[in-house]
Amino acid sequence: MSLLFYKLMPVGLLLSIAGCAPVISKQIRDQVRPATTFSEIMKNPEHYQGQMIVLSGIIVAAENTKEGTLLQILQRPAGFRGRPKDVDKTEGRFLALDSRYLDTYVYTKGREITVAGEIMGKRTLPLNKIEYTYPLIHVKELYLWQVIKDSDYISYPYPYSYFYYDNYWWWRTHFIDRERCHRRSKK
Repeated sequence: MSLLFYKLMPVGLLLSIAGCAPVISKQIRDQVRPATTFSEIMKNPEHYQGQMIVLSGIIVAAENTKEGTLLQILQRPAGFRGRPKDVDKTEGRFLALDSRYLDTYVYTKGREITVAGEIMGKRTLPLNKIEYTYPLIHVKELYLWQVIKDSDYISYPYPYSYFYYDNYWWWRTHFIDRERCHRRSKK
């Protein structure tokens, strides 16, 4: 092998490792107690007041207020790098208050988000015909995940579409179903 390969190999390795890093900074992650679960926080948010937490979910609503931007988020378990998993499992909703102005056209219903912040307590707001108590998080960092579209993936691994099995690849149906699910939730 050439000498150039051995010189460029460490650079490529560092770039690949950096691509797998969590989206929330190490300084914030070091302040989080991993033993604290979202279900415990839902039961008694005041008990955890002042504690740092990292949560993932789907934006349900976004509103700009005098305090800043208030995001209502449906919690989902975190997957790789902190991205919300595409599952129906959730333990409830929470509010994330960011003191900055966030454009509600960008931070819109159905977008995946990871939030790191300090638990401020609880806030009770109307949810349909009930009063719902949300844990309130003051945002220190947040990461809005890129939207995955069906057009981002090819439907078959070959350059020609006349293979008899090109419509049966598992990832095509997976991403089409995922996109349909997100379209239904936006209505």
